[in-house]
Amino acid sequence: MDVHELDRILLAGATVLLVAIVAVRLSGRLGLPSLLIYLGMGVLLGESGLGIEFENAELAHALGFAALVIILTEGGLTTRWNEVRPVMPLGVVLATVGVAISVGVVACVAHFVLGLDWQISVLIGAVTSPTDAAAVFSVLRRVPIRPRLRGALEAESGLNDAPTVLLVTLVSTGEVGDKGWLHFGGLVVYELVVGALFGLLVGWASVWLLRRVALSSAGLYPLAIVSLAVISYAGGTVLLHVSGFAAVYVTSLVIGRAELPHRLATRSFVDGFAWLAQIGLFVMLGLLASPGRIGLDDVGVALVIGIAVTVVGRFAAVALSATPFKVPWNEQTFIAWAGLRGAVPIVLATIPLAEKVPQSERVFDVVFVLVTLFTLLQGPSLPWLARRLRVLDDNAAYEVDIDVAPLESLGADMLQVHVPSESRLAGVEIGELRLPAGVSVSLVIRQQEAFVPERRTVLRAGDALLVVAPSTLREQTVRRLRAVSRGGRLAGWFGERGREQDR
Repeated sequence: MDVHELDRILLAGATVLLVAIVAVRLSGRLGLPSLLIYLGMGVLLGESGLGIEFENAELAHALGFAALVIILTEGGLTTRWNEVRPVMPLGVVLATVGVAISVGVVACVAHFVLGLDWQISVLIGAVTSPTDAAAVFSVLRRVPIRPRLRGALEAESGLNDAPTVLLVTLVSTGEVGDKGWLHFGGLVVYELVVGALFGLLVGWASVWLLRRVALSSAGLYPLAIVSLAVISYAGGTVLLHVSGFAAVYVTSLVIGRAELPHRLATRSFVDGFAWLAQIGLFVMLGLLASPGRIGLDDVGVALVIGIAVTVVGRFAAVALSATPFKVPWNEQTFIAWAGLRGAVPIVLATIPLAEKVPQSERVFDVVFVLVTLFTLLQGPSLPWLARRLRVLDDNAAYEVDIDVAPLESLGADMLQVHVPSESRLAGVEIGELRLPAGVSVSLVIRQQEAFVPERRTVLRAGDALLVVAPSTLREQTVRRLRAVSRGGRLAGWFGERGREQDR
């Protein structure tokens, strides 16, 4: 490669990236995960479109895993811990027992209905059963569902990669048949438990280190956190032979809820990095696909498997996993339908391709068609289904949007608060907020005009406030603002104390 060829590659790469970024707005309006547009871009660039040939399954497998590490890191850092913590047991059961049930159902359908041999049947079941973290995170955060539902789905999608990667790898290499399912079950438990414990240890060590090392530039903190997350993944995989995916997700959860310098800048950086990973991953998988190789038989198999995994297997898995936790039927229905497939099944399908398993190309084609068709069906229907099942968050309309920027040299934080149209902050005087002593509303921006408020200044819908609070009082201030936003000036009298800050 010379400089001129590099210039052409940079031009093409930057153009594709810019088109992909603009496409995010279109996918948001349609209610679709952006992965579909990126997959389509990859197909158009590939051998059936502009003619770019890419058939290296081993490279796709490796790069796919690298992208998933970044996506899980972003998911862990931005997950609302107060929502995930109460439903973490349910998320773990869905990611293990639920996946096992789904794999069994799909494998039986593939073997007895479609006549596929057991190895391919189990592979298809294992590849299609896990939900995709990128798809779940991107879609559900635009649908205002109840916090415990969002927490359960995010926890499941962050944890279910680990057992399915292990299962697909062992089935592809033939180790399950040699050593038996009992050995596999013990191996899954070991990899998940030890991987999570290793991730917890790395997370605690990372927080301890970052609190004590004063880096010379704010831009170094995001790089340090991403490096620590990758160390958690690679260290668990290389040193302990445990699930690196479980380790990196737990590490990111621990770091995400810690009080660290430049948290806002870190989250912004990692969010952009995760978008880059998603775009690159989906475009690459689209390049790897061969539409000319896909026939009507493959589409038929994809429809049968899709119905088996999305309707039969998923609903059975959720019912058997969630009923012991006394989850109502309407919430179970939404959890079942919101288990979106995305890049993870396609990435998993590259494992048998890389191992050159017989019929692995057909497995990849079937999974590619399945993901495309059922994401088109499930994604846009989630807002409508949430309304029909009455699982929307009743407080979502009153939820105030708060951004925090640290003022480290002063030991304080600056809170940027936007008053939404339905918020009960509207009509409340500054003095009636009853913020903790030492906290002040420093500025109000109303219709592009800024002024310093007085105690009798009445807030209006659409106002933006700048609130300065000592760092030790930030949580209390956020909870009070959220309580007034939902309950009005007498929120405390009605028992409304505000939700713990999203961390």
